Amino acid sequence: MAQKRDYYQVLGVDRGASAEDIKKAYRKLAMQHHPDRNPGDHAAEESFKEAAEAYAVLSDPEKRAQYDQFGHSMGGRGFQGFEGFEDAFRGFGDVFGDIFEDFFGGASPRGGGRSRARRGSDLEMAVTLTLEEVLSGKEENLEIPRHEICSECKGSGAKPGSKKMTCPDCQGHGEVRVSQGFFTLRRTCHTCQGEGEKIEKACTLCRGKRRMPQVRKLKLRIPPGVDNGMRLKMSGEGEAGEGGGPRGDLYLHMQVKPHDLFERQAENLFCEVLVPYTVAVLGGDIKVPTLTGDTHLKIPHGTPAGKIFKVKSCGLPRISRGEGLGDLFVRMDIDVPAKVSEAERKLLEQYARLKGDKTQARKKNFFEQLKESF
Repeated sequence: MAQKRDYYQVLGVDRGASAEDIKKAYRKLAMQHHPDRNPGDHAAEESFKEAAEAYAVLSDPEKRAQYDQFGHSMGGRGFQGFEGFEDAFRGFGDVFGDIFEDFFGGASPRGGGRSRARRGSDLEMAVTLTLEEVLSGKEENLEIPRHEICSECKGSGAKPGSKKMTCPDCQGHGEVRVSQGFFTLRRTCHTCQGEGEKIEKACTLCRGKRRMPQVRKLKLRIPPGVDNGMRLKMSGEGEAGEGGGPRGDLYLHMQVKPHDLFERQAENLFCEVLVPYTVAVLGGDIKVPTLTGDTHLKIPHGTPAGKIFKVKSCGLPRISRGEGLGDLFVRMDIDVPAKVSEAERKLLEQYARLKGDKTQARKKNFFEQLKESF
């Protein structure tokens, strides 16, 4: 008879490993060597049993202490098989609940079957807004295709007046037993899909599906200040549940259209305006666009191209920082005419002689200008 390997070596952990480390190591090995993943592989089945035996001992504090002191003899008790290891199996339950979910659709060795009440699926939908609608909010009329409980059978799937029969395969339990090596497991019954009952005559309207596709019309208000990519949740507006289960939720994804004039950063807006050369030199009032119409901005004399002005409270609602509006940042550019009249040319030439214009080089980026505007 082959000598047993050290249990810590089997699981690949050191002797000071925590209970959580032991559990993780066992789960990894069980997933790797499970017979369902290695059909006909005797070596994998033996490795699976070896890992299960090691975990049965090391997951139990008392048995682990005996093993640490006496080794495999465990003070004369040794490994007695899985009978008598009820405490270890309580630990197995959490591990197997994860492992057998992959193999058996959520069934575990502890059983319990599938709950007949199932929550409805969540739905997602995109909502498109302009910047003007972001400023004021938007009334949106939605048409949501979703499944509703059948009005004829009230969600039973059976023709009104007909009966339901106990499922012959699971005898009404909703589960059937499956043998896997030295384990006996339970899995959802495929005949009744875990319901425990079969329909004698299917509903003529939904054909036994219990739910029917319909279009839900919903009017809602999108709050001001939403941003591109933001998601709003509407509880209970998703698919209808089954077996008395609750509805799913509806998630609305915000999509904000690009604007012809404005760029957005959070609650602030940015735009650029062309200022006549004479206004830039002499100063004066100019019209600046906002989302609600033009506003006046006073330009001081000698304003250079690239100068940025801040127009307070002409941005978007501060949805994440309380009440109030963000600001509008306006970047000045000089309107240089492509053509000038003869009279204008003479005046400009005279101005150039008086001023003695010379070319000057400098470097100043946009962000430095923006910092100055604050």
